[in-house]
Amino acid sequence: MCGLCGEINFSTKPVSSAATSAMTAVLAPRGPDSEGLLMRGRWALGHRRLKIIDLSTRSEQPMTDPDIGISGVFNGCIYNYRELRRELEAKGYRFFSEGDTEIVLKAYHAWGVDFAKHLTGMFAIALVERDSGRLILARDRLGIKPLYLAETADGLRFASSLPALLAPGGVDTAIDPLAFQFYMTFHAVVPPPYTILKGVRKLPPATVRVIEADGASRDHVYWSVSYERSSTDARRSAEEWREMLGASLTEAVRRRMIADVPVGVLLSGGVDSSLIVGLLDRLGQEGLKTFSIGFEAANQESGDEFVYSDLIARHFGTDHTKIFIPSERLLDALPGAIGAMSEPMVSYDNVAFFLLSQEVSRHVKVVQSGQGADEVFGGYHWYPPLASSNDPASDYARAFFDRDHARFTSHVAPGLANGDAARAFVEEHFALPGADDPVDKALRLDTGVMLVDDPVKRVDNMTMAFGLEARVPFLDHDLVELAARIPSTEKLRDGGKGILKDVARQVIPAEVIDRPKGYFPVPALKYLEGPYLEMARDALNSQAARERGLFRKDYIDALFASPHDHITPLRGSELWQVALLELWLQSNRI
Repeated sequence: MCGLCGEINFSTKPVSSAATSAMTAVLAPRGPDSEGLLMRGRWALGHRRLKIIDLSTRSEQPMTDPDIGISGVFNGCIYNYRELRRELEAKGYRFFSEGDTEIVLKAYHAWGVDFAKHLTGMFAIALVERDSGRLILARDRLGIKPLYLAETADGLRFASSLPALLAPGGVDTAIDPLAFQFYMTFHAVVPPPYTILKGVRKLPPATVRVIEADGASRDHVYWSVSYERSSTDARRSAEEWREMLGASLTEAVRRRMIADVPVGVLLSGGVDSSLIVGLLDRLGQEGLKTFSIGFEAANQESGDEFVYSDLIARHFGTDHTKIFIPSERLLDALPGAIGAMSEPMVSYDNVAFFLLSQEVSRHVKVVQSGQGADEVFGGYHWYPPLASSNDPASDYARAFFDRDHARFTSHVAPGLANGDAARAFVEEHFALPGADDPVDKALRLDTGVMLVDDPVKRVDNMTMAFGLEARVPFLDHDLVELAARIPSTEKLRDGGKGILKDVARQVIPAEVIDRPKGYFPVPALKYLEGPYLEMARDALNSQAARERGLFRKDYIDALFASPHDHITPLRGSELWQVALLELWLQSNRI
């Protein structure tokens, strides 16, 4: 998994090691096993390694291949690296390591900017050509691995996390008004290239960016998913779709078994993670370690789903660890969870993943997780109403947005609400060709944008806070392409994810499939009371918050007067949303 960073100057001025060293230090939790730094005049690369494949020093990074004149750093895992090695060997390439990092360097040398098309996996990549001074940045198709960018006075910095970019200083940390509107409206989703800070951007998924020695750059978008269906697809039966989906999902899980260390599963007790456990059992995985977490109830809302995770663990005989978090430990963990966020993320289950990852990292270094199934297979409640919608963008916004533009304007300081950018973004995305069905339009937006900058980012940030690699088989790009071809009616069946439930019925007990839909419950952060309420009050009444002046005082007063009355359409706390933003800014000394 690891963490990468680097800096490049677009003049002849050599870089200093100080900036890259500072960024590398911040990335230490992502790669606790070793550290590397490489400087060559006007550029530098830094890396923190988590040893998963080829545990020897031959796969240390930054890696240089002198024969082809390429140096690079890489974060993620290339699941087809053995197949690519054989293909590259047939082209005459010779290898000095047994891992996937060397594959990345040689793949770029062999195929140029098309190299990312050959990679199956999750990755963020930075490569430097020795002879041209060219910098190559790349990100995987679904944005599973992050890559943040910041311009400097002389060039560019890049890193696996936003806080790492801030460590050397010199970055514009003013709030980006457009990103702020997305955060407050689009359920804290800030689409690329934006981040909440003006001076930090992020490379979009499925993008290879070529940056010349003088700073000129061009982007190559190497993948997109189409929701168009062939005439053959239109004639397929539900049974045929089920067989194809079962085979594709099995292959996605099998790919993510590859490692030179044991691989566990984050078992929530829902259909998605339970299906992963069942498929691993079918694939012959022995001694599988599974992990579940639960919290205290609040306001008569349960804080765990142990009954279902226990059922799956017993059914498949896994080595199961159940973690119960008392309220006081949750409170103590919040600063750490907020500090682990590359961007402010409002979902309550951030702290759940943070605490779960802390415990799981004591047992294994790699886990599979069920993230992505709801976005890919239509599991959320806002999809069915869109099937008959005459105005899908409006109906989507009504269900998903935390507030409409009129309410946003009444909540924030004057000058921060110019234009309804979030609504315009959804309308523009829905209007793109390649998805005619309203449900498909929403699935495409959620898979390509919302998923990347909410659930996937959450899993990456929280697991990597403890050097734990999380793999997400439901975001296998071949599986996502197949799912996009399946008619939305097959997905919406059976209360959502119908076609996926059909596959699951052949693998896991029906009690888990037919249960009410659940989420990672952390009720203490939904119903802010006691010390959680005081934490929010301290943050929003601080001098830093008052000087920042993002919110109207009457809105903040109303939130504190009645926190339980200000719940968003997605069942989130408005008070937690505004407090979390301030807590994140303070955590990063902004």
